[in-house]
Amino acid sequence: MDYVSALLPPAVMAVLFIAVIRVIVKTQGGANKAKEDAAVDAALARTEGTRPAPAQPDA
Repeated sequence: MDYVSALLPPAVMAVLFIAVIRVIVKTQGGANKAKEDAAVDAALARTEGTRPAPAQPDA
């Protein structure tokens, strides 16, 4: 029975990994794509707005 206890954790991790990949693939595109793109655009706009202006060299 040692082989069962040795193979169980990798088998469980493989099943969970496949499940996570399936969820990621299913949620790409479709109706969620526009919502996700809008959220990313809003986050980028916030970070661009909070970035300090570069220092101007003295001439």
